[in-house]
Amino acid sequence: MSVELGLFGPDSVSWRVHREPMVAVGGLRSLYLQALHPRALAGVMQNSEYKKDPWGRLERTGKYVATAIFGTTEQAERAGRRVRAMHARLRATDPRTGEVFRVDEDELLRWVHVTEVESFLDAARRSGLRLTPDEADAYLTEQRRTAALVGLDPETVPGTVEGVEAYYQEMRPQLAMTVEAADSAVFLAAPPMPWGLGFTPARGIFLAVAALAVAMLPPWARKMYGLPGLPTTDWIATLNARALGTVLRTLPGSIVEGPIYKAAMKRAAAAAV
Repeated sequence: MSVELGLFGPDSVSWRVHREPMVAVGGLRSLYLQALHPRALAGVMQNSEYKKDPWGRLERTGKYVATAIFGTTEQAERAGRRVRAMHARLRATDPRTGEVFRVDEDELLRWVHVTEVESFLDAARRSGLRLTPDEADAYLTEQRRTAALVGLDPETVPGTVEGVEAYYQEMRPQLAMTVEAADSAVFLAAPPMPWGLGFTPARGIFLAVAALAVAMLPPWARKMYGLPGLPTTDWIATLNARALGTVLRTLPGSIVEGPIYKAAMKRAAAAAV
């Protein structure tokens, strides 16, 4: 009897990358990148109550990513259908031109996808996951399957590290450090803390994690935020990411492993018998 292992499975680079707890910091890094695209940011700000419920939004996004990576194929495809249906209903107004646009435009979906997967890969590698250049390319190629879940043609999505770098270079003229991006960046660094943790050390810990996510941005993105783009900043970010990744790996599985991941590990173990 065959065991359903989902879109990727235990032999994939995707499972190796997303087993790293540091991918959560990569997710935060991707939000800072996404905010630099005025149209993409407008789509979020005009259709989301993320400032009222940032942790709920984060939880839902994390669950979607976990489902796409570790869920069964049926679970991943069902999650993708829900996302496509939700996006299809949403419209926003371009703050620069006044044009009303669909939030599921390919350009916007592609921007979100690329910034996410590149950030996940960057965070995992900085935290100590050793990947060869070919394995890094394989991860991005595998992730074209998650691009298809949200409605993109996989062939239009970069599938190599070099391809991602070229894509960023192509997109940079469309990016801008706007008032809205600055506001979003401040909010991401200091959101309202849940469970009454606002006046506890948790506030400082999250601020430090946000600072690390910003330091991990590509040099050109840090410069857009008015921050140093020096190589030393990058090296320090990698050292800090390595240290945090080491700490996170020591945490009990009950803290860092969600039910979707645990279910995937059980299926993988059954498949190996």
